Amino acid sequence: MKVELKNIHFSYGPVKALNGINLVLNEGATGLLGPNGAGKSTLLKIMLGFLTPDEGDGQVLGYDLRREQKFIRQRVGYMPEDDCYITGMDGVSFTAYMGELSGMPRQEAMKRAHEVLFYVGLGESRYRLVETYSSGMRQRLKLAQALVHDPKLLFLDEPTANLDPAGRQDILELIGEIASSKDISVLLCSHLLDDIESICTDMVIINKGQIAASGRIEDLKMVDYRLYELKIKGELPVFSRELEEAGCRLEETEDRLIKIYTPPDFDQMEIFRAAARNGVQVRQFARSQSRLEDLFARVVGVD
Repeated sequence: MKVELKNIHFSYGPVKALNGINLVLNEGATGLLGPNGAGKSTLLKIMLGFLTPDEGDGQVLGYDLRREQKFIRQRVGYMPEDDCYITGMDGVSFTAYMGELSGMPRQEAMKRAHEVLFYVGLGESRYRLVETYSSGMRQRLKLAQALVHDPKLLFLDEPTANLDPAGRQDILELIGEIASSKDISVLLCSHLLDDIESICTDMVIINKGQIAASGRIEDLKMVDYRLYELKIKGELPVFSRELEEAGCRLEETEDRLIKIYTPPDFDQMEIFRAAARNGVQVRQFARSQSRLEDLFARVVGVD
């Protein structure tokens, strides 16, 4: 078990950021999702030992959240969302310095810095000043400094931010390789659901300071609803209202595709009956495979 949190509460003055978080993270890659203001950043800071919870307790890599925060930071890797380089330093000096801050002897940190920079694709640029790096190179540098001290748990906060499609794919392939072939567990925090689904097998969705859903992604996508997609001719509002009263939720996409989320015991023929009662013609109808976007919208209440 890499992380175990029990009944974690945290407030910024009168604002309740986390409200009774219970969480277990095991080996492998886990995605952390949530809308803005949900509490993701606060949860990360608590797991990193930067904040102490108001209530509750827990462990990260066997170290106590309250009493052993320094040991946690020495043994986890953290790739922040914002740039964190130090101007005037070259890539290898910066990476080695980050290793020293994690407790590595200087000579070992420098040796390891060369290794991880080659691993992330910066071997030819390791003597360049970091302020001359492109956005993609800076992302790779942040990943290198998170790996330099050989952590057992890696926290990645928006690792593909500000990257073009090719750079994003390169970083995702690196993260996927780390999560699958190294003895490192990964917590990937991202608002890009495709990134989560391409890398992670498990997922945690946080909303309003509480865990809204957690578990294996494939299992979560199958829980509690069925999804149908249709196109209609006729007025949507009355048809929509009748289905919503029966426990369904409807969305209309920009290309006028109607998505209907139904309870698990809902008879799909009720869609056609409701259409007939309201003078609506169903022109296209299909049972759809649920997607991560659908799950996220359902559990956080996005309309």
